[in-house]
Parts: sequence; C-alpha cells; structure tokens
Amino acid sequence: MLHPDSLLRASEIIRLCQQANRKVATIESCTGGLISAALTAVSGSSDVVDRGFTTYSNEAKNELVEVPMELIITHGAVSEEVALAMAEGGLRRSNANITVSVTGIAGPGGGTETKPVGLVHFACASEGNPTIAYHEVFSGDRATVREATVLQAFKMIETAVNS
Repeated sequence: MLHPDSLLRASEIIRLCQQANRKVATIESCTGGLISAALTAVSGSSDVVDRGFTTYSNEAKNELVEVPMELIITHGAVSEEVALAMAEGGLRRSNANITVSVTGIAGPGGGTETKPVGLVHFACASEGNPTIAYHEVFSGDRATVREATVLQAFKMIETAVNS
C-alpha cells in the first residue's frame, strides 16, 4: 500500500514536471517499483512518467540499464558507483530527460558493518547536467526505509527539474 505522504508528493512532482515539460524514468532496486507506483497513482502521470525499471537483481541492473557487472563485483550493488551507473543507464535506455535510481538495504537482514540496514544510495541524471549522487542511512523497519527512500527520490527529481 502506498503511503499518503508519497501520494501527496507524487502529485506535486507530476505537476512540477508537467509545467517544466519533463519526462521521468525510475531505476529501482530496494524500492521494487514504489517510486513509479506512487507517480503513476496520480492522474496526469502519463504526461510525465516514461517508464520504470525494477532492477532488483544484479543481472537486471546489467541487462536493463547497462550497469557493468565488473562495477557491481568491485563496489557491490549497494554503492554510489552502481547508483550513478543505474541513473545514467536509465537515461540512455529511456525517453526521459530525468532519471532517479535507488539501491540499498531495506532490511531487516542483509546489512553489514560497512553497509548497514537502512543504507540507500541515490543518483539522479538529467540531460545537460552532471549526475548527482546522495546516500543516507534511514532508521526504522523495511516499510519505513522504503517510504523514506521514495520521498528522497522525489526531492532529487524536484531538484533536477528546478536546475
């Protein structure tokens, strides 16, 4: 189920992108499509959302958005390097002019000392601008981490539209 905060922010993002004539694509791992689900729950989203890539596995990251397997092996799927490659690959493989990618550890398992549960790496690529990366360690259960990830992804899209 989509959180009401996500739906409210999604409608704001759709309106903002419509006004700026921007198309968005999402490349999602730990959220499993929640970002695109929130966006497409909004009337008018067909004007904005080009596509969503759910790249949960390493193979999907490689096959769908051209993340080199060597990058995944060297840095791990949950890394800034992979998030950047996901966003840039999504830009190449879509008709969008803004992409946002997320890769992280939503929990409750899977964390390590260097990559704890709640760690999420984000990247946002847009035509004519450098790709930006961000990471955060969110606290809370799996649902809370995923919800916080959706909201942060929306902030990154908003920044890209306004740049």
